[in-house]
Amino acid sequence: MNKYVIFRAEKDQPGWKGRKFAHTGMGTYILAEHFYSNQTPKVEDRITEFVKLEEHIDPKYPGASTHCKTGDWEVARIEEYTPEIPLSDFDSIFICYCRYVPINASLRPLPPRIISLDSFGGDEKAYQEYMESKTAGVAK
Repeated sequence: MNKYVIFRAEKDQPGWKGRKFAHTGMGTYILAEHFYSNQTPKVEDRITEFVKLEEHIDPKYPGASTHCKTGDWEVARIEEYTPEIPLSDFDSIFICYCRYVPINASLRPLPPRIISLDSFGGDEKAYQEYMESKTAGVAK
C-alpha cells in the first residue's frame, strides 16, 4: 500500500513567514511530505528533522544529512483521502495538520546508507539499473 503524506502547519502557527516553496518563493503551510509503503500517520506523531554537520559529511554523499532528531511539529489531526481511480499511484493520501510544540530532542547520527531492492519499492528493474549505473566504468 503506497501512502502519500503531507504534513502542514495549522493556521496561526509560528514561522509562517519563513516557509516558502523553493521554486517560487511563495508562502506555504506545507512542512514536509513523505511517501510510505507500510506506515500510517497518527495523531501526536512528530516530523523528523534532518541536519548536516560539516565534520561528519561522507565524501560519497556531500549533500546528504548526517544527523536527525525528533522535530518540534506534532500532528494534531489527520484527514485521509482514498483515490477513486483504481490505477492511482497511491492507495491513500493523508493531510496531517501540525502544531508547533517545541521539545528538547537530541541529535542522532544517521545510520550508514544501504541501497537495496527495498530502496526502490521492490522495483527490480529500477534497482538493477541503479546498480549497473554505479558499476559503469569500474574495471572488473
